[in-house]
Amino acid sequence: MTIGQGVRVRGRAAAVVAAGAVLGAGVLATAPARALTPTPAARVVPAAAAAPQVQAQGAYAMDAATGKQLFGKAPNGQLRTGSTTKIMTALVVLSQRNVDLDRKVRIRKEYTDYVIDPVTHTQRYSSANLILGDSMKVRDLLYGLLLPSGCDAAYALADTYGSGTTTAQRTKSFIGKMNAKARELGLANTHFDSFDGVSDGKNHASPRDLAKLAGTALKNKTFKAVVGRKVYGDMKSYRPGGGTHAMNAWKNTNTLLGSYRGAIGVKTGSGPEAKFCLVFAATRGSRTVVGTVLADTSVDQRVKDATKILDYGFAQRG
Repeated sequence: MTIGQGVRVRGRAAAVVAAGAVLGAGVLATAPARALTPTPAARVVPAAAAAPQVQAQGAYAMDAATGKQLFGKAPNGQLRTGSTTKIMTALVVLSQRNVDLDRKVRIRKEYTDYVIDPVTHTQRYSSANLILGDSMKVRDLLYGLLLPSGCDAAYALADTYGSGTTTAQRTKSFIGKMNAKARELGLANTHFDSFDGVSDGKNHASPRDLAKLAGTALKNKTFKAVVGRKVYGDMKSYRPGGGTHAMNAWKNTNTLLGSYRGAIGVKTGSGPEAKFCLVFAATRGSRTVVGTVLADTSVDQRVKDATKILDYGFAQRG
């Protein structure tokens, strides 16, 4: 190949390269820009509600059907129970084989004297104001036990359903039945030394145990009916010679009834050591939440704490 031919070849090659460059540039210039797929926004998941702060030293709530814990503060701590003890008093009575709720119990002097201070002659313990010498049906005594929290009614029931030849033997036997029932239910942090919560220092339970006890008791239709009543005036106090004495209606000390939607019970308690206690339950739809506050700071605060715990419990999924 001559020098001239080489120049022409190199010239043609250069032209091709140049044309390719122009073509490539044209493609880059005229090709539509590829649309960018926007990154999807992250799905916002609502944060779970924070567990409420309560003033009670111990508290617990559970789903009654599943037993799932919904709230807990020192749930297994052993605390004084006050008159929430009477939940067990009622359950032991109602657990008797073929219990006769229409059985009449004579009101003895021991029962009426028990709630009166022997020195000042004023009322020292909560009372159903039972009438000495009259008789009252077991059904009515249960209302007297659980609504006005009558320690005299508790004494009458313990003396009736305990075993022994003396009142002291029978009431001791009844307390034994209360502790046996606690063991049966697996309430490992519970012990009773009285039939009404008036303790010598050995009466205690945990918030979890009391909620479990209440859940069991609420399965009994009589218990559930009693603790759900705000006022009861249908009781009869039968005179020894016939007829009945008039009695003032008993009002439930549990103010959640009527103030909290769906409230169905259960029992208040108080005392110098126990402070202020409340075992509570409410039903909304098909769901029941049962809970406990123990050693709270006041009557009003135990209701506020129970309300917060119930609201929190119902807000959770089962």
